[in-house]
Amino acid sequence: MDTLSTDVEQLSKGFTKLDNEQERFNDRFNDYQRATQWVVQLAFTLIASATLTVIVTSVLRR
Repeated sequence: MDTLSTDVEQLSKGFTKLDNEQERFNDRFNDYQRATQWVVQLAFTLIASATLTVIVTSVLRR
């Protein structure tokens, strides 16, 4: 019976550790997702700005 208690305690500690690791992974994934979204928005803004600059420059030269 004593080994059963020890096994249950070890499993409980293992699940707690796994839960903590899962939480850290979720935090890192959320950070990665936000960073990726920021990079995509930055790229879109740069492309839009460059396009607008080309159009305005082209119109003003006429």
